[in-house]
Amino acid sequence: MVPSAAWIRTLGMLRSRFEAIPTAFGKHLVPGHGSQPKRREREKEDKNLHIDKFSDIWNAFIISLRDEDLINNRERDLLIVPSSAGDTSVFQWPPFLLASKIPMALDMAKSVKKRDEELRKRINQDPYTFYAVIECYETLLNILYSLMAETSDKKVVDRIRESLEDSIERQSLVREFRLDELPQLSAKFDKLLTLLLKTEEEHDTTIKTQIANLLQDTMEIITQDIMKNGQGILKDENRDNQLFANLNLDSIKDEAWREKCVRLQLLLTTKESAIYVPTNLEARRRITFFANSLFMKMPRAPQVRSMMSFSVLTPYFKEEVLFSTEDLHKKNEDGISILFYLRKIYPDEWKNCLERIKFVPKDEESLKSRMDEISPWASYRGQTLTRTVRGMMYYRRALEIQCIQDKIDIAKLDRQRTTTSYQEGGNIVDMALAIADIKFTYVVSCQVYGMQKVSKNLKDKACYLNILNLMIMYPSLRIAYIDEVEAPTKNGTTEKTYYSVLVKGVGEKYDEEIYRIKLPGKPTDIGEGKPENQNHAIIFTRGEALQAIDMNQDNYLEEAFKMRNVLEEFGSDKYGKSKPTILGLREHIFTG
Repeated sequence: MVPSAAWIRTLGMLRSRFEAIPTAFGKHLVPGHGSQPKRREREKEDKNLHIDKFSDIWNAFIISLRDEDLINNRERDLLIVPSSAGDTSVFQWPPFLLASKIPMALDMAKSVKKRDEELRKRINQDPYTFYAVIECYETLLNILYSLMAETSDKKVVDRIRESLEDSIERQSLVREFRLDELPQLSAKFDKLLTLLLKTEEEHDTTIKTQIANLLQDTMEIITQDIMKNGQGILKDENRDNQLFANLNLDSIKDEAWREKCVRLQLLLTTKESAIYVPTNLEARRRITFFANSLFMKMPRAPQVRSMMSFSVLTPYFKEEVLFSTEDLHKKNEDGISILFYLRKIYPDEWKNCLERIKFVPKDEESLKSRMDEISPWASYRGQTLTRTVRGMMYYRRALEIQCIQDKIDIAKLDRQRTTTSYQEGGNIVDMALAIADIKFTYVVSCQVYGMQKVSKNLKDKACYLNILNLMIMYPSLRIAYIDEVEAPTKNGTTEKTYYSVLVKGVGEKYDEEIYRIKLPGKPTDIGEGKPENQNHAIIFTRGEALQAIDMNQDNYLEEAFKMRNVLEEFGSDKYGKSKPTILGLREHIFTG
């Protein structure tokens, strides 16, 4: 348990303790080393490795919140750790920790008139202000150099950089630079970044001209308004063309480069405190709960290949799988439809959904053109099989990420933690997928799936197709059902024979039978429906542990990352010889 005095109850407390979270993460969620080098060297190496691995997990968590529409794009950008980490000499913390630090630093610079030491002392009082200043400076240089195609243009930036760094070294920055002019420079860089992010074609001459003009204005501000001795930097008698006339815009299609621009713009322009990010209460609850849980006393996670394998089993009868267009628009006696109701009780999540699918509805009728995307949004907010399957399949996604982390020493890579960089590691991703399939199995026991498949009833047919689509969406999902077959007997009559059948999705619209096991009779005649629905499918589960999940339950990606720790409880030495055989987990009730 976490001591009550140490609980992270608010986002403000989260910000103040965030630096401790990667360490707590490394202590519990990162497997220990097989070999033990010298302690100090190992601790230093572990700290860097744990921060890298924490960043992967944290980013996956934040992206899942965005995919679930609990946060918007701006909040995602403020909460995420950049995949370009390593381009700067300081660790790049999530922008929500650094928000408003640059505007504050600019105010500090304006107010300091005499000594560099005073400015340095004020900036160093808050570590996040220091991180933000260093990162902004180094990222800005990185972006500027990437735009320069001419050596003469690069020399201009070189001379400004050398002059600045020389002044800092000699502690004469305040005397040699007019720091009160920095806000107008920040505004110019904001305009430049906005223009770069709007640009989609590197050969657009109009855009190139606008960028060149902005760069020229920026350099004039630096050399004439800010630098007291910079008037000669832009003068070059040997120059054949205008300054920045030839630009290299190849980077604008690179996602990591654009992400870098977005992050820099957030740091430069976010003036309000990020204490209210995210605004969604459910997103806040999940972030603070996850952060608190990392400080709990729990077994250390083993590597994925060494963990207990487990299965999840969910019984399903005829409940909703996915809300159809008709279901969502059908009005009750009060004239209220399900979609209207959900939009009213989740207004921010609805707005986030529209932002994600890039759709601005003109009226109610226009919504029907995007129901393929809106139906899942609504279904994830009801008690549907679609919601449960998505939640349970987070286990597999978590194991994939953790297995890749086990296989790759991220600290020795170029810290490019994107999916592309993982794929460059050869067959590591394929191996991770295979190990995840070995360690995790998800079986949904859809008792009447076979009957729904051949039914002429439109509702039953829709259920069958929706379940089939789930199998195609999640290739490792398995569906078990009871099949009734009329079989001939020896005396010439026929009798019903019952089978337990396991199927999987194949291609884009088919299911394929994997196993068929003959039963002694109709299993639901022996006992009650739900337990017998589970019993006939247990034979298809795999592994050393089984989690029973009802159809109205959900799961979160960030909690799935801790499943390795949970399973370690079964073999923990603290129980002595009486090892536990049943383990209960805390639940959060999301229904009213």
